Amino acid sequence: MTAHLPETKRKYDLTFARWVSRNVHGGDKLNMCMQCGVCSGSCPLGEQMDYGPRRLFMMIRAGMKDEVMKSDTIWNCVACYRSEVRCPRGVPVTHILDSLSVVAVREGYAEAKNAETTRFAKAFWWSAKKFGLTDERLVTALYYFSGGIGEGIRKGMANQKIALRMIGKKRMHVGMPRKIKRRGELKKILAKAVEIENRNDAAAGEEVKS
Repeated sequence: MTAHLPETKRKYDLTFARWVSRNVHGGDKLNMCMQCGVCSGSCPLGEQMDYGPRRLFMMIRAGMKDEVMKSDTIWNCVACYRSEVRCPRGVPVTHILDSLSVVAVREGYAEAKNAETTRFAKAFWWSAKKFGLTDERLVTALYYFSGGIGEGIRKGMANQKIALRMIGKKRMHVGMPRKIKRRGELKKILAKAVEIENRNDAAAGEEVKS
């Protein structure tokens, strides 16, 4: 999914809503939302979100692209799926929020670049691609220091006891990073996945133009 966000010119502009419907995973079900509020009411972090899923979906319909992309609602979702299970219309709330966060990162929104979820995901994915496994020590270090040296030191000191306990329980190994065999084959799989994604995106773009 690499189609770029559309420009919205009016206060209430359906261009953005149509784009979400065509390019965001689950977005084609967004028009089924009847604004009942079950999703926001079921969310364990609803009170910490700036808008919540219900209001965010209405903002999409209103064409409030920048407000949606800058919202912390798309980052605070913990993927518990309570909203999806309880939605009376079967709207895939979690998938929509997750896909919007991916778009926000790709489009270069500052809020997305600095989000905790983004920084952790980058560290996790780096380890997975390089070793074929997630090395808890390296992922944690990259994530902690992605916010700066000071933040990295503070987080490391705050969680030092947890790390030592994990080592003591053999839940975190000491030594060189472990690697899977045949990493070259993993790289081929990932490259093929990118190729398929680009091909699907190109087909979707042609469909939108037609």
